[in-house]
Amino acid sequence: MTDQTVTHSDLKGLPAEKVRAAIRSGAYAGHTAGLAAGKLQCNLAILPEVYALDFLRFCQRNPKPCPLVGVGDTGNPMLPTLGRDIDIRTDVPKYRVFRDGVMTDEVTDISGIWQDDLVTVALGCSFTFENALLRNGIPVRHIDSGKNVPMYRSNIQLVPAGPFAGEMVVTMRPIPADQVEEARRISARYPQAHGAPIAFGDPADIGIADLNNPDWGDAVEIREGEVPVYWACGVTPQNVLLAAKLPLCITHSPGHMLIADVAEDAETTILKAA
Repeated sequence: MTDQTVTHSDLKGLPAEKVRAAIRSGAYAGHTAGLAAGKLQCNLAILPEVYALDFLRFCQRNPKPCPLVGVGDTGNPMLPTLGRDIDIRTDVPKYRVFRDGVMTDEVTDISGIWQDDLVTVALGCSFTFENALLRNGIPVRHIDSGKNVPMYRSNIQLVPAGPFAGEMVVTMRPIPADQVEEARRISARYPQAHGAPIAFGDPADIGIADLNNPDWGDAVEIREGEVPVYWACGVTPQNVLLAAKLPLCITHSPGHMLIADVAEDAETTILKAA
């Protein structure tokens, strides 16, 4: 670990391996939105092997919030299909540790609690398609504002598998009304990063009471002429894992993702992560 710290601005424009190096050293523990453009960002679920098959079934049945992009070997913290030197114990800015359905710790290194029976499951993240939106002139408010994306519990039911069930979590981005269709078309090209939106407009339609009070992340301004657009979110499995009350599971902290070495392009990513 290092006493030196770097900021989000310091890391913007750097390649994935240098961003991960700053995270691994302890120099950076912030959110990863807008970092390592062009590279896949991943949500994480780390759980005992005895539960892993049911969880993988759950992901297969709910691909919008849980797009599977990588699975580690039991007890092995490396993820060679996503990056040559990724060590899942140190390469995420911030982790959440859950025991029996209760969050007990939020830490920047899980080396001390790693177990030989743990399996890492990596899921695609909407931060990936945000780069494509920006390249096409579609504003992404939380990146422009230096904030974390707002995330909300919804009333959208998921298809259960074993002990895993619940409701979908969604992210929201305000999009100019005349660019909503283009945002839908662009994000649909990234099925490994949640794909096209699942809804837009009135938040009450999907069970959200107040857009100014997200369950995770930061509230963002919705300006005149903009439409709130909702995408499935990789925080969904955190809710599901919590409800299942596993003796131990570890996730990323919302917005603090694993940055992979593989390209964000869907076809390339699926080929390399298979």
